[in-house]
Amino acid sequence: MAEQVTGVEVKSITIYPVKSCRGISVSQAGLSPIGLRWDRLWMVVNAETGRMFSQRVAPKLALVQTELPLDASSPSWKPNKTSFLVMRAPGLNDLKVPLVEPPAEANGVSCWSWMGSAFDEGEEAATWFSNHLGKPSRLVRFKEASETRPVTYAHGVGHNIRFNDMYPFHLVSQKSMDALNEQLQEPVPVDRFRPNFLIDGCEPFSEDLWDEIEINGLNFGMGELCYRCKIPTINQETAIGGSEPTESLRKFRNDKTLFPNKEKHQGRVYMGTLLVSKNNTPDIGNKCIKVGDPIHILKTFSSYADCRS
Repeated sequence: MAEQVTGVEVKSITIYPVKSCRGISVSQAGLSPIGLRWDRLWMVVNAETGRMFSQRVAPKLALVQTELPLDASSPSWKPNKTSFLVMRAPGLNDLKVPLVEPPAEANGVSCWSWMGSAFDEGEEAATWFSNHLGKPSRLVRFKEASETRPVTYAHGVGHNIRFNDMYPFHLVSQKSMDALNEQLQEPVPVDRFRPNFLIDGCEPFSEDLWDEIEINGLNFGMGELCYRCKIPTINQETAIGGSEPTESLRKFRNDKTLFPNKEKHQGRVYMGTLLVSKNNTPDIGNKCIKVGDPIHILKTFSSYADCRS
C-alpha cells in the first residue's frame, strides 16, 4: 500500500566521518550500498583492546569537529595526497588525517559483535585522541575493499555496514522533532539523534510506517524503527549528559505504547527509522542524494503492528 503524500523532501543531509564525533552538513552525498560516502568510515578504539569508543563511554567525542574537502561529497571526487580529514577539539591543535588509505593495519578491531582488521591512522592521531579522551586510543579506518561487516538484525540480512551501529542509513522527520520538542521544557536539536537524512513535509512520526521510499531514483526499504541508546541525552555542544529527551520519549514513544501486542517489552524508546538500500548495483557509486530532493512513498505499513521494531 502506498501513501499519497506530496511535498515531502530531504531537508538536510549529514555524514559522520568518525563514529560518535560531530557530523558534517552537506548539500549532497554520494551513495554506496553500505552507506553514504565517508559516513562512519573511521572509528576511535581502545588502544589496548581494539574495542570501539562511542559517546556512551567517551562522551567527549561529541566535541570533536570534523571537516572534509568541499568536493568530497561529490560521487566523482577522488582524494589525492593533499586531501585530508581535519579534526578539531578544545585545547588541541588541528589533526589532519590523509584521505588516501594508510599502509598500516590494526588487527583485532571490534565494533559491537564484529571483529576484523582495519587501517591504522598512525601515532599522531593516536596521541591526539588519547590526549582528548584521557585514555589510550587509536584511530582506525574501515577496510572497504577487503572487510565485510554484515547487518546482524533480521530485517537487514544481506546488507553490510562500516562502523555504523545497526543499519546503513538513518532518517528522522522535522515534524517528529517538532512534536518531541513540544513535550520538552528545553528543545533539543536534531544532532542529538545523528540522522543522515532530516526530512520535511510529512506528519509527525508518519515515517515510522514507511516500508519503501524513493529518493532521486534510489529505493530504500525500512530496516526497523530506531530504538535509542543514551547518546540523545548527551548535549553535543558540551558533552554533558542528562535525562532528556529520553525521559519524555518514554512517555509516548516506548515499545509498550507503540507495540502493545508484542510478547516481550524491553523498555525501549524510538525515534527515527533505519533504512537499507535496495539498489545494490555496481553503478550506485555514481549516484547521489541532494538537499531538496523529493521523497516518494512507495509502500507503507497499515499499523505499528505490521512495522518492524
